[in-house]
Amino acid sequence: MSQANLVRTLDLRGKELSKARYQELLPRAEVDIASAMKAIEPIIESVRKGSEQTLLDLSLKFDGVAPSGLRVPQKEIDKALAQLDPNLESVINEAIRRVRSVHKDQVRSSGTTRVVDGGEVEERWIPVDRVGLYVPGGKAVYPSSVIMNVVPAQIAGVKSIALASPAQVNNSGWPSPTILATCGILGINEIYAMGGAQAIAAFAYGVSSVVDGITQEILEPVDLVTGPGNIYVAAAKRALRGKIGIDSEAGPTEIAIVADKSAKAGEVAADLISQAEHDSIAAAVLITDSLELADQVQIELKMRAMATKHSQRILQALNGIQSAIVITDNLEQSLDVANAYAAEHLELLTTDPKSDSEKIRNAGAVFLGRTSPVSLGDYLAGSNHVLPTGGCACHSSGLSVQTFLRGLHFISYNEKAFSEIAPSVITFANAEDLPAHGEAISARFEVGKDL
Repeated sequence: MSQANLVRTLDLRGKELSKARYQELLPRAEVDIASAMKAIEPIIESVRKGSEQTLLDLSLKFDGVAPSGLRVPQKEIDKALAQLDPNLESVINEAIRRVRSVHKDQVRSSGTTRVVDGGEVEERWIPVDRVGLYVPGGKAVYPSSVIMNVVPAQIAGVKSIALASPAQVNNSGWPSPTILATCGILGINEIYAMGGAQAIAAFAYGVSSVVDGITQEILEPVDLVTGPGNIYVAAAKRALRGKIGIDSEAGPTEIAIVADKSAKAGEVAADLISQAEHDSIAAAVLITDSLELADQVQIELKMRAMATKHSQRILQALNGIQSAIVITDNLEQSLDVANAYAAEHLELLTTDPKSDSEKIRNAGAVFLGRTSPVSLGDYLAGSNHVLPTGGCACHSSGLSVQTFLRGLHFISYNEKAFSEIAPSVITFANAEDLPAHGEAISARFEVGKDL
C-alpha cells in the first residue's frame, strides 16, 4: 500500500493471537483521564460548596456565556418548540416513536419463585426515583441524545427527570433550541443550562441559593446520571460514582467494520468518515481479509474526507493512532479481532451478515449489511445510541430501560418453611464464625415465644 495512505495499516495475517494480544495491537485514542480527574477536582468542590451563581460563573468561563438563571424558563421551551421546523419536528416524532417501540419490549415483569412450599422470593423491578440526563452541546447539537436518554427513563417509570445541556452563545445562554424543542415534545420541562463536569456535580449535590436569608432549592440532587459527554464529563462521572449512579464513562466514539470482498469501498469509506466526523480522536477501524477492498477504501477515504464539511476534524481522526485498516487471513479471524476490539458500533458488511453476527459477542450495537449503517442507529433505527466505548462492550451494555430499574427481592417464608431450614441457617452461620446470625434464628424458638 502507498505511503500516502490516509489510514495506517495493521497486518495481522499469519497471527492467531489471544484476545488480550489483539487488544494490545489495536490501540484507541490516547485519553489522559488522570489529568482530567485532577482538573475537575476544584470544579466539583466549588459546585458542592457553591450556589447557582457558581454554576453561572463556570458557564461563563467554559462556554463563553451565562444565562440569566440556571433553569430554563418554560417560555424558552415553548418558543423553541413553536419555531421548530415542521419537517424536523416530524422526523423527531418518528424517531421517538421508533425508539419507544424498541424500548417498550425491554420492560421486565416482576415474578415470584417458590423456593420450597411456604418459602417464596419475589423480584420486583423498581425505577430509580430521580435521574439527571446529560446531553452534550459542543461540536454538534444532539437532539437525538435527548430522545435516547429520555424515552427509556420514561418507559421505566422514572417519576422525576431533569436534563442538562451546555449554555449556547447563540441562544442567550440557554441550550440549543433544537434540544429545548425536543424536550418539549417529550414533555420534559426541568432543563438546566449547564455542561461539563460542573453539570454532573450539580446533579450529584444539588444546587441552592440563599436569598434574604432563606435557602431556595434550585436543583434537587438526583440518584442516577446518564448520557455521553467529553473527557471532563467522563472524569466527573468517575469521581462521583457512589454518590450517584452512572450509566458509563463514555469516551471518544468509535466504529469498526468487518468487511469481505463483497463490500462496496465507497460505502465502507463513507461509514468510517461518518463516525470520524464526531471528534478528532474518534476511532475508525476497518477489519478485512480483502487487500483489494483495503486499497479501494484508502482511495475513497481521501476523496470523500476532503469533500465533506468537517474535513479537518475527519482527517485528524483518520490519521490518528486510534484508526486503522486491519488485514486478516480470513473472515473468521476478522470476527475474532472484532470481538477483541469490542467496538461501540460494529458493522458487518459481509456476504452473510446475519449468520456472521451469531459469532459476535462484544459490541455496543451491531449493524447487519449495507442497508443498516451506523447512521441509521444514530437517529431512526429505534435502537439506543448511548453505547459503551473504549472496549467496555466486553462487560457493559448500552443505555436501556434496564439502566433506570433496580431489581428488589421480597422474601416471605411461613412458619413451616422457616422451621425446616432454621438448623441449616444456624450451621452456615457458625461455619462463618458469625454466631449472632444463628442466634437471630434460634431466638424465634425460645421457650414462651410463639413462632
